[in-house]
Amino acid sequence: MTMGKIIFYEERNFQGRSHECQSDCSDMSSYLSRCHSCRVESGSFMVYDRPNYMGNQYFMKRGEYSDYMSMMGMRDCIKSCRSIPMHRGQFRMKIYEKENFGGQSHEMMDDCENIQERYRMSDCQSCNVMDGHWLMYEQAQFRGKMMYMRPGEYKSFRDMGMSGQRCQSCRVESGCFMVYDRSNYMGNQYFMRRGEYSDYMSMMGMRENIKSCRMIPMHRGQFRMKIYEKENFGGQSNELMDDCDNIQERYRMSDCQSCNVMDGHWLMYEQAHFRGKMMYMRPGEYKNFREMGMSGQRFMSMRRITDSCN
Repeated sequence: MTMGKIIFYEERNFQGRSHECQSDCSDMSSYLSRCHSCRVESGSFMVYDRPNYMGNQYFMKRGEYSDYMSMMGMRDCIKSCRSIPMHRGQFRMKIYEKENFGGQSHEMMDDCENIQERYRMSDCQSCNVMDGHWLMYEQAQFRGKMMYMRPGEYKSFRDMGMSGQRCQSCRVESGCFMVYDRSNYMGNQYFMRRGEYSDYMSMMGMRENIKSCRMIPMHRGQFRMKIYEKENFGGQSNELMDDCDNIQERYRMSDCQSCNVMDGHWLMYEQAHFRGKMMYMRPGEYKNFREMGMSGQRFMSMRRITDSCN
């Protein structure tokens, strides 16, 4: 088994103290207080931005990395590394759609740039690497965050700290959806209509990946919602049947803290003219927005979700 060689340097452009490594290193801080450049003289390595081979992973092959953080888009210094042994022979890996080797499965012996297109698999949550060393990527065409897999059984990527790294783009083929940056329909909400979102985080100003989503049913008929100035349906109230781009101008209401949606599906916005953070409202009574995780927000405009989003 042939091992590689990598040299780490404290400063950019291979300056400052250095440390040479030809095997795995679980904690770089034992040798260097920081690392800003490195040189791979032979072989290949997986480097990590956390000790003990945790955190984001980056693949380095032979070459010079004078400022690897800028070159590779890293936010943190290298904290640990693994040497990837040279492998000669066949490659075999079995991938599973669900954790604990459940759901649809397929055996691979070569590269696969898109499991959805090749196998009609929507996800991969566990695997068994029989032969060779592999890199798994969160996006198709070998893009996005990666994970190094050496021979062994991996029954849950989530337990390995890889939770929430699978969704970076999406396509709405029909209908409308509300997506959330927290599980169980919590956190910031974003409205998606039919279209392609190749990098939705940049396109929509999101800081976190999508963690949950709701399909918005098609509604044909009238729209009715009663809004209240205070919690528990208190204070001034007004009934809406169409869009309202500013409740302060139309109704002289300074805030909206509860509502009753009688018909249709609505979006409420924290600013006038349908701007700022939003909240999806389906038919029902909402007596306290604060208890729904919307503390500190007020809603100043409302819009109907019509069939025009299809």
